[in-house]
Amino acid sequence: MQAIRPPAVAGMFYPNDESALQTLVNSFLKAIPPSNNNEAPKAIIAPHAGYIYSGAIAANVYAQLQPVSQRIKQVMLLGPSHREPLQGLATSSATYFSTPLGNVALNKTLIEKVQQFSQVTLFDKAHAAEHSLEVQLPFLQTIFNDFKLVPLVVGNATSLQVCEILNSLWEEKETLIVVSSDLSHYLDYETACQMDKRTSQAIEDLNPKDIHYEHACGCNPINGLLSLAKQKGWQAKTIDLRNSGDTAGSKDRVVGYGAYVFH
Repeated sequence: MQAIRPPAVAGMFYPNDESALQTLVNSFLKAIPPSNNNEAPKAIIAPHAGYIYSGAIAANVYAQLQPVSQRIKQVMLLGPSHREPLQGLATSSATYFSTPLGNVALNKTLIEKVQQFSQVTLFDKAHAAEHSLEVQLPFLQTIFNDFKLVPLVVGNATSLQVCEILNSLWEEKETLIVVSSDLSHYLDYETACQMDKRTSQAIEDLNPKDIHYEHACGCNPINGLLSLAKQKGWQAKTIDLRNSGDTAGSKDRVVGYGAYVFH
């Protein structure tokens, strides 16, 4: 039986109308100067707040993928669990993840492969209301015409446990890793800027020991990616670093947003 995981936050985090959503995503991407880099990134980190807050920051890193959009056939998408207590990582039994832009097919073969690891469970409830993965999909659907998805919600997992999964699915030329995470939460503007700058430096240094929950809600998938990047000899670069006080919120209590690319 084919099962579709319907959108949970359409109309809240982003428009629930196909035309309005596509227009908004296009407007974010068109505001970014064209990239001259034809090297396919190995991975990216993008924020997952409502588009009014973090869409422009996410677009900055997704724009880096436009010159190589035809090369990517698989997307491994990891984000933190906000709704369900979770040990390890959770896969989905769905055949498609849906957004107002259409359905994204899941790569069932690769999902079955990761289910062989003890830290991975099949847990649809972890995906049902989770926004961290969902808000990335319209950007991926706009950039890539034809790709399959491996969605993984990450709960209480070590960097080595996450790294092991990423390494097991890595295919050199056609697979992209996307980690979804915001940065600091509900600090004043100046404190948040200082903390997020230190977190960005830890990401560029590929140093998972310096990133914890207070620094990034997606610290577990981030740290797994940093461990993999260190093993593979990749380099990380900060593409954008702002917070809700820079976009659509007050400066009293802000949420940080960073965008990073790995080559």
